[in-house]
Amino acid sequence: MGEVEETRLPGLGLRYEFRTSRGSRLVVVHHRTGRRELLVYDRDDPDTCREIIALDPDDSRTLAELLGGSRVAEQLEHLQNVEGLAIDWLPLPSNSPFAEGTIGDTEARTRTGVSIVAVIRGDEAFPAPGPDFSFRAGDTLLVVGTPRGIEALSVRLRAA
Repeated sequence: MGEVEETRLPGLGLRYEFRTSRGSRLVVVHHRTGRRELLVYDRDDPDTCREIIALDPDDSRTLAELLGGSRVAEQLEHLQNVEGLAIDWLPLPSNSPFAEGTIGDTEARTRTGVSIVAVIRGDEAFPAPGPDFSFRAGDTLLVVGTPRGIEALSVRLRAA
């Protein structure tokens, strides 16, 4: 699997760049507005962008499905086969004591041994959020840990 270079574009979004096994340079720009662009660079002149393809959210989902899903989904599928390891999606209800708190406030890892590896908010994903990441009611947490730990975190998130 090729290395992906991620670059924050302040005020704009994120830029992901990688080289294919045949040497083509591809860039995906995720705008904060939800718009996506696929940039294809000239192989002979690495500073020249040959084409910019604008993708709306439906185009992005269709392309991801045609390409076989995301790298995260592929890795999660592999992890689900590891004995003793569980992956789950936990909703954050509006009456949760953590609905307006941070990941650090949950003490998830210390109290349950579970890691919150991503937060899904509507159509937006926040992979690898840090302890200062602020939740909103209705978020969905992608968590990894033992089945017992995930159940404990689920109870903790619902406790009022």
